[in-house]
Amino acid sequence: MTSILEPQVRTRARSSFARLAVFPLAIAAAFPAVAQTQLAQAATEPQLRATVVTATRVAQPLADLVADVSIVDRETIENSGATGVIDVLARLPGVQIARNGGPGNSGNLYLRGAEGRFTAVYLDGVRLDSQSVGGVVWEQIPLSMIDRIEVVRGPAAAVYGSDAIGGVIQLFTKRGEGKPAPYVGVGLGNQGTRTVQAGVSGGTEMVDYSIGLSREGSDGFNSRPGPGNNPDKDGYHRKSANARLGLQINKSQRIEGSLLASNLNSQFDSSPTADDRNHHQLRVGSLAWLAQWSDVYSTRVQVSQSDSKYSRTPNFYMTETTLRNYLFQNEWRLGVHLFTAALERREDELHNPATLFAPDLKRDRAQNGLALGYGFNQGGHSLQANVRHDEDSEFGGKNTGSLSYGYAITPQWRVTAAGGTSFRAPTLYQRFSEYGAPSLRPENGRNVELGTRWTQGSTSVGLVAYRNRVSNLINFGAAGPCASAFGCYENVGRAEYKGVTLSAAHRLGGVSLRGSMDWQNPHDLATGKLLARRAKRFASLGADTTLAGWTLGAELYASAKRYDNAANTNVLGGYTTFNLYTSKRLARDVTLVARVDNLADKDYQTARSYATGGRMFYVGMKWAPQ
Repeated sequence: MTSILEPQVRTRARSSFARLAVFPLAIAAAFPAVAQTQLAQAATEPQLRATVVTATRVAQPLADLVADVSIVDRETIENSGATGVIDVLARLPGVQIARNGGPGNSGNLYLRGAEGRFTAVYLDGVRLDSQSVGGVVWEQIPLSMIDRIEVVRGPAAAVYGSDAIGGVIQLFTKRGEGKPAPYVGVGLGNQGTRTVQAGVSGGTEMVDYSIGLSREGSDGFNSRPGPGNNPDKDGYHRKSANARLGLQINKSQRIEGSLLASNLNSQFDSSPTADDRNHHQLRVGSLAWLAQWSDVYSTRVQVSQSDSKYSRTPNFYMTETTLRNYLFQNEWRLGVHLFTAALERREDELHNPATLFAPDLKRDRAQNGLALGYGFNQGGHSLQANVRHDEDSEFGGKNTGSLSYGYAITPQWRVTAAGGTSFRAPTLYQRFSEYGAPSLRPENGRNVELGTRWTQGSTSVGLVAYRNRVSNLINFGAAGPCASAFGCYENVGRAEYKGVTLSAAHRLGGVSLRGSMDWQNPHDLATGKLLARRAKRFASLGADTTLAGWTLGAELYASAKRYDNAANTNVLGGYTTFNLYTSKRLARDVTLVARVDNLADKDYQTARSYATGGRMFYVGMKWAPQ
């Protein structure tokens, strides 16, 4: 975007936020206090009694947690109009995304402004990561297979070890229960979008199961419309399957297993004429034994593996990451006290076959961790303390800790405070590729946050303020000690991620209202510049109701301007988008879902020179016997 347009961009962004700020601020003013949000959706009492596993790695009632948590269920996912997991997450407080083109192309997620590699991601308890680019490859995860999402904002390295500097995201596939429940769904949309999915789930006292299959695709759009790029449409197609099985051996012993496989083929542009394609494979598997040895003591033993493989053609490149995890977790519940102890081993492998420009790269490493936790909840007081020691085969020992406290001043009012340390070990590619430096050290984080929350019935208002400072930040810099004359990875950066999140939910008659607004300043401590592709202000609003058997909903998302580079010279303009969705049960076993995304056909970018999809329509039908 040229400098001539920058004043217009600033004016539009301020105008959007002037209108947008009215709703959440009005709600905040209507109540006597505000508080830390734990839900992005309407905070009804049944939701507050929901069980969450992500914050401490053991099941706990949401209302007892001090952590800043959001939950997304399957109904919300289906109504969201999203085509990818990060599109669903973009509706949540504290989350921004950037994507190089349409669905199937590279995307990144910033949780509280932190780099994508600073969020630890799990699928059915299996760690997902890339030892090449660092962080999860979001486009590899099929949204059609996901039944529930839990998001914890704030560092959790004292529970999970390396990587959880900005937060943790847990994705869950469906668990079967009750009588056999088959389903079949089909959908069509513009840009040649089509989806087909089928599955069955069920369970008895002894066995539960869930199996799902899906196929989806789109003709897409020209994701790089600028000169010098291929003007063809950049579509994608994906095939996915998952299975989840549980066997209850007796009332105290259970075995669980899960498998997921997904193949993605997507088009992108890097030359004027070639049909450039991404090829992704994701394989995830786990086996766990759960034992309740007494009323107070239980254990979990889990073995898991994930394989993330990416290649591109015709300009060949390939990288494959294999992660193996071994977990032995212990849990003691003594009245109002909860003690946890976990032994964990993580093994990482990276293989990049040789190309014309780089030699064969094949490296591995391991981390052994011991984690201890203590939780207390009584009389309005909530306390959570965690410490962890990780021994890395490359770096030696690393200690992390966290302490959080919450106090219910009244049945409606609650205040919280938390602090913690975290780290992320550099990837094997950052250390041993032609751009790598074996001397790289782990990136380190220190976080503090304060929150307050007011809840009564279906009404909730929350406020949380945080500051997370990261040192030893790994950047790609000028040529140095590595083999490449183009540039090298180096520990030269320091960043600060600080901000405030305001959220509110309220039911007005038959209409459920929700909204959140973030003010943040993720910046480079050396230069004071805003970190690339992150806005200082962004917000979302939503409303839904039921009318004549139809569920009707509307969403608004707005973002201030961003910069596409560290120097803050390439401006990405602010924007506002509107989405509509509706659903209706046409017959006892048939449901219709329809969505319109980006209703006003807003032209905007989250990554420089990459277009977004414009107005999108989708209509789907699902058969699921009741």
